[in-house]
Amino acid sequence: MNKESNLSKAVGRKLITRVMNAMNVRTTVRAKKHNRREETEIYVKENVLNREFTAEAPNQKWVSDFTQVSYGAYGQYSARVSVVLDLYGGFVLAHNISETETSAAAIQTFQRAFNSQGNVHPLIHTDRGSAYTSKSFNNYMVNHDVQRSMSRPGTPYDNAVMERWWNDFKLRWMDKHPTPTTLKELRKLVSAGVDYFNYMYRPEKNNDLTPYEYRNEAIVSGFTA
Repeated sequence: MNKESNLSKAVGRKLITRVMNAMNVRTTVRAKKHNRREETEIYVKENVLNREFTAEAPNQKWVSDFTQVSYGAYGQYSARVSVVLDLYGGFVLAHNISETETSAAAIQTFQRAFNSQGNVHPLIHTDRGSAYTSKSFNNYMVNHDVQRSMSRPGTPYDNAVMERWWNDFKLRWMDKHPTPTTLKELRKLVSAGVDYFNYMYRPEKNNDLTPYEYRNEAIVSGFTA
């Protein structure tokens, strides 16, 4: 600043600052650009499942989704439940409860599913929510060498079996019980509901067998993907 040729004498930054303050002059600073590619990078897949909801064997096709549930004395709190559902017989392989719908929660749900099923490589179908299009979830899926599939935007019927399961879960189970007052009670109620639909509920499409019986029948006979 003190080398400016138009100035009659050398001036410092403090003097310029005082003059600018006195004249109410403000500088405009260009915001530093950050590389946000990593933050906004999303991984979108085609609808490979294409509404082919029939599976010929266990662990051939898995679907997953989140739904919101309430708890508290007045139902004032909410949490997200995620499940991984095997399309063969409609057996829930894993479920998880989290405060919000995040990629970490989705990964945790699938970790439980893979831990229970071992070295399997199903077709996995989800919607295009941020939890499933994130880089971390995509990398996790790549590590398990699975084929990905996603519903088209604004087309919930592309994941109709999962949507129907949520509808039954809420109408036949959650709505039949008092609203949990604590998160601990909610976890207990959800787990009991998953067990009910896995081991007690007998849908006609399973020849009146529970999802567990229908699935186990195939496993015992060696009919697996």
